[in-house]
Amino acid sequence: MIHVNASSLQFHLQNDSLSYIFHVLKNGHIGHLYFGKRLHHVEDFSSFYQEDERGATAYVYEGNNQFSLDLVQQEYPVYGTTDFRYPALHIEQEDGSRISDFKYQSYRIMKGKPALQGLPATYVEDEQEAETLEITLYDEVTNAQLRLLYTVFTDYGVITRSASISNHGNKPLNINHMLSCSLDFFDANYEMVQLSGSWSRERHVKCRALQSGVQSISSTRGTSSSQHNPFFALKRPETTEDTGDVYGFNLVYSGNFLAQVEVDHYDVARASIGINPFDFSWTLEEGESFQAPEAVLVYSDQGLNGMSQQYHGLYRHRLARGMWRNKPRPILINNWEATYFDFNEDKILHIATEAKALGIELFVLDDGWFGQRNDDKTSLGDWFENKNKLPNGLKGLSEKINQLGMQFGLWFEPEMVSKVSELYETHPEWVIQVANRACSHGRNQYVLDFSRPEVVNYIDEKMAHILQDCSIHYVKWDMNRYMTEIGSLALPAHRQKEVPHRYILGVYELYERLTTRFPHILFESCASGGARYDPGMLYYAPQTWTSDDTDAVERLKIQYGTSMVYPLSSLGAHVSEVPNHQVMRVTPLSTRANVAFFGTFGYELDVSKMNEQEKQQVKAQIAFYKQCRSLIHDGVFYRLRSPFEGDGNETAWMVVLPDQSMALVGHYQVLAKPNDGFKRLCLRGLDKDQRYSVQQLDSYLKNKSNVEHHHYGDELMYAGLNLGISFSGTNPGLVEDSGDFCSKLWVLQKG
Repeated sequence: MIHVNASSLQFHLQNDSLSYIFHVLKNGHIGHLYFGKRLHHVEDFSSFYQEDERGATAYVYEGNNQFSLDLVQQEYPVYGTTDFRYPALHIEQEDGSRISDFKYQSYRIMKGKPALQGLPATYVEDEQEAETLEITLYDEVTNAQLRLLYTVFTDYGVITRSASISNHGNKPLNINHMLSCSLDFFDANYEMVQLSGSWSRERHVKCRALQSGVQSISSTRGTSSSQHNPFFALKRPETTEDTGDVYGFNLVYSGNFLAQVEVDHYDVARASIGINPFDFSWTLEEGESFQAPEAVLVYSDQGLNGMSQQYHGLYRHRLARGMWRNKPRPILINNWEATYFDFNEDKILHIATEAKALGIELFVLDDGWFGQRNDDKTSLGDWFENKNKLPNGLKGLSEKINQLGMQFGLWFEPEMVSKVSELYETHPEWVIQVANRACSHGRNQYVLDFSRPEVVNYIDEKMAHILQDCSIHYVKWDMNRYMTEIGSLALPAHRQKEVPHRYILGVYELYERLTTRFPHILFESCASGGARYDPGMLYYAPQTWTSDDTDAVERLKIQYGTSMVYPLSSLGAHVSEVPNHQVMRVTPLSTRANVAFFGTFGYELDVSKMNEQEKQQVKAQIAFYKQCRSLIHDGVFYRLRSPFEGDGNETAWMVVLPDQSMALVGHYQVLAKPNDGFKRLCLRGLDKDQRYSVQQLDSYLKNKSNVEHHHYGDELMYAGLNLGISFSGTNPGLVEDSGDFCSKLWVLQKG
């Protein structure tokens, strides 16, 4: 999959769907030639490269008025020599110089894909799945070595990139700016798609045409954040969900990031992504190395759905790890919105007993079980049971839950501490802080300094003791505040800007230890809902709590946006109480489930307070999800109608088994429209030559074959699925099928 034209030093990474081509420039730097649809390999790609004289710029060589880095496409630009655009790497030497000149030294092709030291990354299980190209460059003045890694996969339209730097000199170097990848396109005729929002409205789809200058998204909050996800795509203006060229960029990292596109004065777009250089530096002593996180680049000529499906497949199979990667996830119930902090063992067992009778498989005990935790002002860091609430401890409760025939799960917030806690009284120096400055709080809590190994060791010991002692099958790992007053009392002055990255490395270290020691436990990451929904977390925890907002209507936008990059198998989705606790909206129980089905399914309410009709409805929902969860986990997902387009009143999506034998289609309406017209929905991903039985979910659940219809796949995809009639003011018998916040699901099966 990797071709080298040795005489011209051109490198061509290729699989069945894409080509990625670059070369060595005459000054020894690396120049970009092409990224896109698969090309035949030829012995010379020099026709892709062009240089010429232009006014008002600078040139590398005396007497040569054509070769300028201001004018050529590059792979990993550095600062200081004729390129005036943002670099990927900016290093400062002890004498104050910021100039770098990394020249090509060698290349190496490796079967498979090497791991990144201390960082999450995609992987292979067989070396035949991928090939990796390592490019080594060297700066003779600083004696620094730069390694660029490129991996091309056999089965995915993906190129992964990362960079590392090593100091082979005898003087320290200061890294001010080191991104994971940079890529110069031929032009700037693209629209930038990003996922932005805030707490309770994460990952809304935003789209804007590229303009001259810099357009960027970023986080400086210590996490990848709810405000911006570490992802963007560049698509042609005519590209749709199903057709056209699109390029995706996603960073496998959970901390501060920068993702940007710079359009220069020749309408060339430079896309780059990596650790945010704002308030960052890293001192590289003699013999030390620094590894940048991995960037995952996707190319698709089948629109945004095609891009998403490449990410979904790769992340589901070669980013998530462990026994839960391919295993059906248990249907859970979480007690948070049912009880908040007000619970005891009897109340928990009562809810669990009712839940078991409905078919729920896992009970999760959320916040409030430890220390003196009766509200959010105390006890974070004191990871021992509150015996007033749990007189038999976690061990006793977990055993009683197991005796009901259910698994037991537990909530932790290991990265935080309350000032009112035994841990803070003993180790106030373990908080991220700056000497002689006040500490701001968030949710009455403070961030533990995970850049300190002793802090990671302490939390590891406390969590491992509980996980070892009790029968626990699931951990919800929460993180509920951003970083402020960023500093560590354990680091010297010149290393204070290293704290956010060292913190994330500490989080990864703790995850690695616990997931290795307890491989049977299903970890779900959470950060005030979706404030750390990124590939770095998915490497350790195969599912993420998508948002604290559980309202079905708001979840349409949240889940739609999340699906741009992340697979349904990673998407935590629950049916919660009404009026909804975040927006006070009342939605039908059926719609709440119909939205939550498209994810890892569960409940977050007090089922013991439901009436008999509601319980029967929940039983049917659970029975259906158990039948189709392999479809949700393994299927190919298609977005059909966007809540971000038009009036946003309709959303539709579907998931299809890879063999096209079964599909589940969802259509959602926010508000009823008076005397609305007749509607059809064009489906995707079916076998055009096969007949499918089509049943609405309620008929399917009741096994009503008399309301089953049969249609060929081509009819459903090209002519569309008849959505049925809605209430027009004259047919009151159809009120249940329409109105505000209504939804319909269809089950399609071959035959």
